[in-house]
Amino acid sequence: MLLAFETSAKAASVALFDREKLLGESYQNTGLTHSQTLMLMAEDLMKNCGISVSSLTGVAVAAGPGSFTGVRIGVSAAKGLSWGRDIPCWGVSSLESMALGLGVQDGYILPIMDARRAQVYTALFSVKNGVVTRVLEDQAIALTELKEKLPSDMPIFLVGDGSSLTYATLKEEIPSLVMPPEHKMHQRAVGVGLAAYRAISHGETGDPENLTPNYLRLSQAERERLEKSK
Repeated sequence: MLLAFETSAKAASVALFDREKLLGESYQNTGLTHSQTLMLMAEDLMKNCGISVSSLTGVAVAAGPGSFTGVRIGVSAAKGLSWGRDIPCWGVSSLESMALGLGVQDGYILPIMDARRAQVYTALFSVKNGVVTRVLEDQAIALTELKEKLPSDMPIFLVGDGSSLTYATLKEEIPSLVMPPEHKMHQRAVGVGLAAYRAISHGETGDPENLTPNYLRLSQAERERLEKSK
């Protein structure tokens, strides 16, 4: 029985799985802070599904990249629940979760998040008969650099809050880009759960001690501190 958290961007969501069967999902994109909504959403979801906290046997969380504050909230909530119940906790890539949750059968998936400072967080996955395979590692990169790395042999399905920016910027040069519908565009906890089950199938044990946020780059405060120390 797995509870999955997704807080890496503006939207927050929680999903509950019994093995790999999705029992329910709660999604909210209202602009309220995740610290206000996340645990209430989790409590309401489990109550509505008739599942108690004591029934949980695992937790999963999108560990980044993404919003520094959002990722910290999600990771802290997942680790707290994991330690409190003495159950494993899997931290998974936000970008891989987005790719797995999109549900494409064939083509490429380009999960993309606006990273500010003229960059995006992205990776690339190929999909054949529904099997998702990583092509590019998670990275922070400018769109001008990213376009040089994209293939042209199949459609490239966008997903994530950077989809509109990427499509508007690159559609003329890369006509194979495909925009997702609004209800599929944003990060969701369903993909986090699927990524966690994938990690489990690869033998990952879900040790909360080793779970840390993956920001891909330094925070603004850290960058400023480094500048002052030069």
